[in-house]
Formats: sequence, structure tokens, C-alpha cells
Amino acid sequence: QVQLVESGGGLVQAGDSLRLSCAASGRTFSSDAMGWFRQAPGKEREFVAYISAGGSTRYADSVKGRFTISRDNAKNTVYLQMNSLKSEDTAVYYCAAARYGLGSSNRYDYNYWGQGTQVTLSS
Repeated sequence: QVQLVESGGGLVQAGDSLRLSCAASGRTFSSDAMGWFRQAPGKEREFVAYISAGGSTRYADSVKGRFTISRDNAKNTVYLQMNSLKSEDTAVYYCAAARYGLGSSNRYDYNYWGQGTQVTLSS
């Protein structure tokens, strides 16, 4: 059974940092692209970042320069380092895996999803 399990979310203040982790199991993900998406209340799920099987990365403009995606294939884990957090970063963050290894910002290209982890910026 394929599983993606996110962790690392929480309640933080503006300017703080968080690192999200996504542990994958049930298959080998080293040839998959891995992505992070987020969904705020009342909004569509939106692309945050992806890392291809080869290690290329792409970011949404809203997080470029603040967030960094990385992967450890030996641990079947992908990370999202989030720095300089802003109130607009409040959302549920989802990890996803795409058998299309080059990566995509389109959520419909992803085959597997985690259950999400909440990130909340306190006002």
C-alpha cells in the first residue's frame, strides 16, 4: 500500500521557519517527481514546489526565495524548508508523488497524495 505521511506543521509566528517532511512507503519513489501543494480555507489547492527525479526544482512565485524543497532518496523522504513565513502561508500542506519524473506544477499530474499537515501563522 502506497503511503505519503507529512509531518512538521504547526502554529508559528510571522518570520519564523518550519521544515515539513514527507515520508513515502509502499514503493520506491526515487524515479518519481515529488511535490508540495497547499490549500487555504475556501481556496483551491495550489502548487508550492516540486523536485524532479533528477533533482531539478521549481517554485511558485509566492514562495520563491523563502522555501526550499529537497529529497533524500535513501530515506524515501522529501522536505520543504519554509523560512520567513507570512500570514498568507497559512494552509494545509500536502505532499504528492508523480510517476512523471520530470515534475509538474499541475496537481492532476500527481498519482499519490498524503493526508496533509496544517501550517498556521498566528496573528
